[in-house]
Amino acid sequence: MKHKLFLFDLDDTLLDFRASEQLSFVRTMQQLGHTGSTEALFPQYQAINLGLWREFELGTVSKDFLKVERFRKTFAASALALDAEAASQLYLESLSETVVLIEGAAQLCAQLAAVGEVGIITNGVEAIQHRRIASSGLGSYISFIATSEACGYAKPDSRFFDYTTRMARAFARHETIIVGDRLDADILGANRFGIDSCWFNPGRLLNESEARPTYEVAHLDAILPTLL
Repeated sequence: MKHKLFLFDLDDTLLDFRASEQLSFVRTMQQLGHTGSTEALFPQYQAINLGLWREFELGTVSKDFLKVERFRKTFAASALALDAEAASQLYLESLSETVVLIEGAAQLCAQLAAVGEVGIITNGVEAIQHRRIASSGLGSYISFIATSEACGYAKPDSRFFDYTTRMARAFARHETIIVGDRLDADILGANRFGIDSCWFNPGRLLNESEARPTYEVAHLDAILPTLL
């Protein structure tokens, strides 16, 4: 295997963020005293949250602003008199307690850690991501965690990947690969930084972007055979 440094996106690559997100959102609303259904409210929150994360990745909003604004906008859209600041805090606390692994994540990390170095690359909230990794049981396989919050730049900015690779024990471009589900953050970031990439695409979506993955898989257990 030519690759020795494996940089994994965290959410929806190793951890099922969508499952954790919904569990945490429902729990947060209950803790805030909301007794109505969250069936329509949660998709509305997701859309608002996604839009704000796109703005963060473009550098137009801060992460601290995003964490509260997503709830403020959601509550305002449904005329709910709830505290957005309190919602943000409760939600972030819950995320680290509702960790769901993508099938095959633990086995893959163990296999790759045995032949090289595994690092995490994430635009998520640093303190929460560290806690989620600890809760996931993946921590013993992971050498380092690179966050945009600590770096000051977010994926797909090349400065984030420069920061990341300096955390590794050893770095050579031809021996490094990024694995992630996001074409616009993970794969495009790899393209710009000049390293290989593997698009984790369980939904078998069409690639209509400018990003060009070196490899593409629909299941995590296909990654090791693909890279051999």
